[in-house]
Formats: sequence, C-alpha cells, structure tokens
Amino acid sequence: MNLDTDEPVVATVGVLETAALLRELTAGLITVTDFDEALAALVRITRDAVAGVSWCGFTVLRAGQPAGGAASDPRLAGLDDLRHGPDSPAMDAIRRREMVLSEDLGRERRWPDWTPRAVDLGVHGVISAPLDVDDHVIGAINLYADARDALTTQHQLTAMLLAEHAGLLLAAVRNRARQLEVAGERDASLLHDGVVGQAIGVIMTQRGCPAAEALEVLRSAASSLDIPLREVAERLVRTVSRDRDN
Repeated sequence: MNLDTDEPVVATVGVLETAALLRELTAGLITVTDFDEALAALVRITRDAVAGVSWCGFTVLRAGQPAGGAASDPRLAGLDDLRHGPDSPAMDAIRRREMVLSEDLGRERRWPDWTPRAVDLGVHGVISAPLDVDDHVIGAINLYADARDALTTQHQLTAMLLAEHAGLLLAAVRNRARQLEVAGERDASLLHDGVVGQAIGVIMTQRGCPAAEALEVLRSAASSLDIPLREVAERLVRTVSRDRDN
C-alpha cells in the first residue's frame, strides 16, 4: 500500500465499512420472519453504518404495484412510497434496472414533483439502487445526504453491494415467512386430524396447556423417540384408553 497519499487509505476504509455493514445486516435479518420488520431494520442499520448518509429508505413494488416501503426517518417516508407518485429516483432505478445518482438536487430536473419535496425536507443528494427480492417483490434502496456533493464513488459502490446483499436477505425473510405459514396451516390441520387431535386433547387435559403447546410436546416426544408423530399419538391414546378401561 502506498502510504504517501491518503487515497488508498480512504478506499480501504470504505471497503471495510461496507463489509461491516453487510455483516451487521446479515446478523440483524438472519432470523427475522416479518418482511416489514426486516425493511425497518435494513434502513436503520444502513443509515447508522454508512458515513455521509443522513437517511435511508426503501421502496417496494409487489406484483408490479406500489406497496409502501420503509424509512429511517418517518418525516421522509413519503419520498420512498410510490403511492405518493411514481416520479422519483427510486422508480427510475427500478424501471431502468440501474443505479440512479443525483449529487445536488438543487440542480436536478429529472423529478419535478419529487425533488422540491425532498429539498424541503433537507435532502440534497440521493442514490437509488434497484434490487430483486423474488418473483413478486422488487424494490430500491435509497441513500440520502443532507449536503450537496456528499455522495461519492464509494457510496455508489456501497449502494451496489448493499442492494445485491439486501435482495438475498429479504428473499430469505420472505421464504421463512412462507415456511411458517405452511407450518401453521399444517398445525391447524393436525389439531383436527383423528388420533393426533385426540392425543393433543389428552396432553391439554393433563398439562392444562393450549393446543399449540400440546402439539410441541407431542413433536418433542416423537423426536426423542425417533418415531413418527402419528405413532406417538396412537401410543398415547391407547395408553389412556387402557387406563380408563382398568
């Protein structure tokens, strides 16, 4: 590394900051199952981690329709929400499938409706980077600066890497939510499924617990004994029936 100039040091610091941001995002979203909660964490972590970025927002399209988003500052929420109008850097980024940058909104002419609102809120620079979550959800991550010419080449690189990484994390959040929904539907069917439902009723009576907890007791027993859930249920029901007969 050349230590005679500051430029390589600055570049290295930028890379390290970006790597730290991606690690923090992964840690913050790895167990989240609610999409809106994930978006809120994403914009908050990004705002706090990226030097020179005063606010962060996220714009969402679901099935091609505006679907709100998230903002690190509620005052700026309208800038990210396409339901307030499609005239915005986020929509340009989504439509063109490439990053959009404005270093000085005071000189900007591309978004005549959006820009005055942004400037009135103290926003003077913006980067919007598109990302794909899955087949039904796409969006854009929006980085805002409160000073002109504050967004650098390093911010553009960060936005590009952030969009790629965030898309993967948010896709995982959506997948976990779907898995939980399927599991919930399966649990609901088990509660009314013959011998399994009877066994759950027995456990509820014995332990004085709700149905969901009784089902977990049954699952735990099946796992410990390494036998199918239905077989555990059948054994329990048979045992209770014999006790009653005696």
